[in-house]
Order: sequence, then structure tokens, then C-alpha cells
Amino acid sequence: MSSRVTWRNWARNVAVRPVRTSAPSTTAALAEVVRRAAEDGLTVKAAGSGHSFTGVAATDGVLIRPDRLTGIRSVDRAAGTVTVAAGTPLKRLNEALAAQGLSLTNMGDIMEQTVSGAVSTGTHGTGRESASLAAQITGLELVLADGSVTRCSADENPDVFAAARLGLGALGVISEVTFAVEPAFLLHAREEPMPFAQVVSEFDQLVAENEHFEFYWFPHTDGCNTKRNNRSAGPARPLPRVRGWVDDELLSNGVFQAACSLGKRAPATVPSVARISSRALSARTYTDIPYRVFTSPRRVRFVEMEYALPREAAMDALRELKTLVARSGFRVSFPVEIRTAPADDIPLSTASGRETAYIAVHMYRGTPHEAYFTAAERIMTAHGGRPHWGKLHSRDAEYLADVYPRFAEFTALRDRLDPDRLFGNDYLRRVLGA
Repeated sequence: MSSRVTWRNWARNVAVRPVRTSAPSTTAALAEVVRRAAEDGLTVKAAGSGHSFTGVAATDGVLIRPDRLTGIRSVDRAAGTVTVAAGTPLKRLNEALAAQGLSLTNMGDIMEQTVSGAVSTGTHGTGRESASLAAQITGLELVLADGSVTRCSADENPDVFAAARLGLGALGVISEVTFAVEPAFLLHAREEPMPFAQVVSEFDQLVAENEHFEFYWFPHTDGCNTKRNNRSAGPARPLPRVRGWVDDELLSNGVFQAACSLGKRAPATVPSVARISSRALSARTYTDIPYRVFTSPRRVRFVEMEYALPREAAMDALRELKTLVARSGFRVSFPVEIRTAPADDIPLSTASGRETAYIAVHMYRGTPHEAYFTAAERIMTAHGGRPHWGKLHSRDAEYLADVYPRFAEFTALRDRLDPDRLFGNDYLRRVLGA
């Protein structure tokens, strides 16, 4: 256990100096950390890899680090589940599952997050029928504010399970997660450029025809890059190593980093660079195991805001965003990402109770983003948007209670499980209330 060590998130826009930092290796040790913090009158937060852009994991009390709470604890092939320690990075989980011939059904586009951090903030990929990581959970082990350890599932403590799958760290500290998994399968990826007008007009059809559809629009251009992922009987045809390195490392990270750095120094160059970037990635197809298709390396640091909209409103909102960029003086070097998710039954899920489309805006770290994000947020909230819990936004509990029908259900459970707000912080006070 260490004291007064500064912790920063991945984007370096959040920094805290907690009184103590602890890295327990067992559930029992984690429970002891929570009990001791309560005795000392200190708040407790668990921080994963820091891929949230908000202060959801920030604390000036006791910061729990996940470095030693890792690894697969059990695999139940008959039930189709895997139980994993909360601090396990998604990369290690995916690799371990693949080695056993297993896979998650769906996942987001990065693997650096920890399991508990990813599910607690609502990490999602894109899918016609398969939903977020939290929706794939079948069981949780949770350390509560009194230091007790509870297990929950659809059959055991179902009220806690319903909410804690996406709990923002407000209900307790997750010690292990049980996911539904399935035998490993192959995905065929088809990536190709498409004009903005075409992809927007055909969006509903593209979503209906593909298991996983997403696209990126390059601001200051009429260019988009689309990605369709569908299950395949094989054979596997991974990207050739050189092609993969050129596309995913040289162009998407190395050259893009240089382009963003140039845009930061000389904003007037951004539209021209965007036009070049929109043409840089050519069409490609490949077939591989899921995590190699769903995920990509993200080495260029940025800040991000993402809103979940009713799916039927998303293309109107995107058109408005395109008009905003065209009429403003904003210089946006990062593409806008659009994904989808089916409705789910998790109270604080951004897809709770409605078919959803996500619109994510980004800016290169260190460049002014506030005006762009504020203007984009105004568009998203006009369409009833729900902000991603781990990404920048300005919404508060009053707004969120209006767009989440089960908001009061979650806050009532929080009042019962953590009445003294041991797991509270400034961010949770803003988004959940006192």
C-alpha cells in the first residue's frame, strides 16, 4: 500500500492524489481495504486502466488498483460461462478464451480496459442483436460498503444484479465477473469507403443486413469508412502481417499521429488533412477470430464524448452535426464514429429499453475541444441522448433521471447499499445526485 501517489487516466485529463493506493490480490484482501477505509472515514474508488475520460474513478481517499486482482478463476463449459477476476485486462481475457476455444459474443474496439472498468461504465461495441459487455454478464461478486462480499445473478440477489452490471462503482467494488461465452467462431470483416449521403440513406438497411455494422465519418469531407462484420464458416483468412501493420499501425497510428500533431500546431491544415485521411484507408476484407476483428490498436491519445440516441433519430442528428462543422470554425481532425446496439434491460445502460445508435466525437489531446463538444452535445440532447458514462459530457442527475426510466430504481438501491456514500465522488454526485 502506498500513499500520495498521483494517478492519471489514459487521456491525462484527470489526475488525483489519493491518501492511499492499494492493490489487493484476493477478494478477502479487497474487502479488508474497504473496511479499513470506512473505519478511517475515507472514500473508496477502484480505477482500472484509466480509459474513462470522466472522473468516475477519481478519489482523494483510497484508490484501489487492479494490477494483482487478475486471471480466469473458472470456466464452466456446460453452462457456457467464464468467471474472471475484476482487474483482468480485456486483452488477457480474450487471449485466454481464444486459447481454450471460447469467445465473448461481442466487444468494444479496444482491449486495454479492465473487465470491471469496462462493464461499470457501459463499454459496448456495435451489434444488431448482441449488446454491450455488461449485457453479457451472468453473475457478479461485489464488496459492499460494510466490507461484506455478496454474489448476485438473475437468481441470487436479482435486484442487485440488475443494477450492478453497470453500476458506475456506486454500489460496491466488483471483485469478479461471470460472462456468458460461446465456442470460438470466425468473423468476416468487410471494410470499404462509402459517401456520406449513401451510408446515411442506407443506414437502416445496412444495420438490418449485418450482424455488426459501424462507420466513421471524416469531418470536413463527404467521406465515410464502413465496417461490416458477420459470422463465417471459414476458412480463416487473417490480414497479411504487412498489410495489417501498414493499415493499423503506420496509417491509423503513426501517420495519423503526425497529422493530428500538425493540426494542433496549424489548425488551418485540418480540413485538407481530413480529406487526405478519408482516402487513405482502402477497401479490405479478412476473416479471423472475433477479438482480432472487433478490436484495433489506439495509440493516438484523444478526448471523447459519445451519446446514445434512439436509433431512429441518429441519422438526423448526424446530419445536423455535419452541418454544424461546415458552418462553424471548428477544426476536427478525428473521425466521428457511429455504432448500434439492441435494447437491453439494465437500468443505467445507455441502451436500456430502446434500440440505440451511438455517435462519438473526438478531439486530439491538447487541442481545444470544449466548444465543439458543447455544440455537439446540444444536438444530442435535443434528440433525447444519453451520454456514455465514461466519456466527457455536462449532464446532471436532473437530466439523466428524465432520459432513464429506471433511474430512480438505481438510486434507491444505491441509498440502500451505500447510504453513507463510501463509494461516492464528485462525478457521481453530479450524475446520480447527493
